[in-house]
Amino acid sequence: MKTNVRALIRDVEYYLPEGVLSDEGLKQMFPDWPIRKIAAMTGVQNRHISGPDEFASDLAVKAAEKLFANGRVKPGDIDFVILCTMSPDYQFPATACLVQKRLGIPTSCGAFDLNLGCSGYVYGIGLAKALIESGQATNVLFIASEVVSKILRKDDKSVQTIFGDGAAATWIGAVAADEDFIGPFDYGTDGCTETLRAVAGGARGVAKWIAGTPWSDEFAGYMNGIKVYNFAMDTVPVTIQRALDKAGLKIADIDLFVFHQANKYLLENLRQRLDIPKEKFSMQISFCGNTISPTIPIALVEERKAGKLRDGMRLLFCGFGVGHSWGTVVVKWAPASLIS
Repeated sequence: MKTNVRALIRDVEYYLPEGVLSDEGLKQMFPDWPIRKIAAMTGVQNRHISGPDEFASDLAVKAAEKLFANGRVKPGDIDFVILCTMSPDYQFPATACLVQKRLGIPTSCGAFDLNLGCSGYVYGIGLAKALIESGQATNVLFIASEVVSKILRKDDKSVQTIFGDGAAATWIGAVAADEDFIGPFDYGTDGCTETLRAVAGGARGVAKWIAGTPWSDEFAGYMNGIKVYNFAMDTVPVTIQRALDKAGLKIADIDLFVFHQANKYLLENLRQRLDIPKEKFSMQISFCGNTISPTIPIALVEERKAGKLRDGMRLLFCGFGVGHSWGTVVVKWAPASLIS
């Protein structure tokens, strides 16, 4: 008899803002920048950019509304909201609280923000699993939402060419089953602040502003691309092997690898180093760029649209980036009979 409570990914949807920065638009911004050459390396052709009055909560609400429109879950069913963002509406209150109210989710619901970037989706999945399998929640709405364009310097070519805004909503629910659908996990952090950082909005930045320090470039989002690349190439193969060892699996046993969609050059080099076949490797970055925490679920939805997700197939998600934080998880794509 199936008596164990397990966490299960039941549905995923995403939303991208209407504004688009194309390669042609970048060419106008940076006339001397070799856009075609850069695009060939990054794999990005378009980036969706939030409007002046459009913030993380707005994108999150629209992604969740798409999820609810599928008719399989409604706001009243949700008993916990997790929102992952490194570009929140406010320093406080938590953006998750704003989203809970706007969606009409019951006030008996728990809600909090997860302040992580590129690894945040894996961490959020782990937290949702823990809440469900410990009996604290039955239906978790996990949203990753970023408006990173608002904290990046407009004259910084290295970030303008790669990053875009977006949000993804994942419904993780409880199911009675004898097998795990989410896990095992592998996590890690080395706490680096020199590779990816934004001072604005944090207490350090606010304290400087109150003290009268004028705005400067140090307040905006910053990325050292070479250090990001080296970090990922050193870390990702190790975390993936550890997760596979925990699961008793090998690379060949995984049906689809969905990594954080950082850029084409990095992803392709990781794929080759790990000897993953192209047909088992998700590359969904050209139409939206690197959206930070929503990249994995956005890629997952695109793979579903393409008919590449089958009942019972094994997936591996790997996120890596801000704070030199990483997370990997093995996921079983559930049979339709369990997600209806």
